[in-house]
Amino acid sequence: MSWDFALILFVLLVVTGAVWIVDLLFLRSGRKRRAEATMAVFDANPTGVGSFEAARLRQQAYDEAHKVPWWVEYCVSFFPVILFVFVLRSFVVEPFRIPSGSMLPTLENGDLILVNKFEYGLRLPVIDKKVIPVGEPHRGDVVVFRYPVDPSVDYIKRVVGLPGDVVLYQDKVLTINGHEVPHTRDGDYFEPDRSAYVGRYSEKLGAVQHGILLNKQALQDFMPISDYPYRDNCVYLTNGVRCTVPPGHYFMMGDNRDNSLDSRYWGFVPEQNIVGHAFFIWMNFSEPSRIGRFH
Repeated sequence: MSWDFALILFVLLVVTGAVWIVDLLFLRSGRKRRAEATMAVFDANPTGVGSFEAARLRQQAYDEAHKVPWWVEYCVSFFPVILFVFVLRSFVVEPFRIPSGSMLPTLENGDLILVNKFEYGLRLPVIDKKVIPVGEPHRGDVVVFRYPVDPSVDYIKRVVGLPGDVVLYQDKVLTINGHEVPHTRDGDYFEPDRSAYVGRYSEKLGAVQHGILLNKQALQDFMPISDYPYRDNCVYLTNGVRCTVPPGHYFMMGDNRDNSLDSRYWGFVPEQNIVGHAFFIWMNFSEPSRIGRFH
């Protein structure tokens, strides 16, 4: 849906921009000549009315001759606004809405967030081709990306595995390149989707300290939902999965580890699918106190 909106915005930009240019180069001068010709005719043929009424009629004739067609007026008026939104959304920040609880406790359903569009490199709008490399995702980043199974849908998860990493998730324990990622209990958390309390834990991925949800007692069956690219890089185990991340791809997981459809089920995220780095909650209408940065 984000891609569809970007395409619609681009088409509107092209149409309004084209009208703005044509109006600037041709139509304005034509209206001016037409208005001047009308004034010359008006002045050469006195109306015989009083000066005040004559001035009013003269101005009325000028306005009529200089009138901007409605479609030109709308395009010229909206072009700067559309251009500003297009540049801001394509190269600076883009807003998204969190649609589910897969990133609890970090992000809640209904959070309105901002995504940094330039941190991982500048891309051409619509075709999403990177033209200026700036940086790459780091382990622990919260990232918005186009869902590999259906690129028209935007997903948000946390980067767990970088290209070349061996990621093992088994019996609720995350291991990266043979090193277990420790997590410590941090109380309980009420999960609205399940109407139950689950364990909240603190975990550190790379330099990022963040919260995760785990139900240590619940079994979790890992089976691929489709035959995804580089499927041979993953081995499905009893209550777990081990994957080697291919070059140019990333392994993503939700912070709500028992309630997230992520790379454990549908594979890897290609670099070209990445939209940007999520970093700020700008509004949650149900809980305004959540506004602020997150990790």
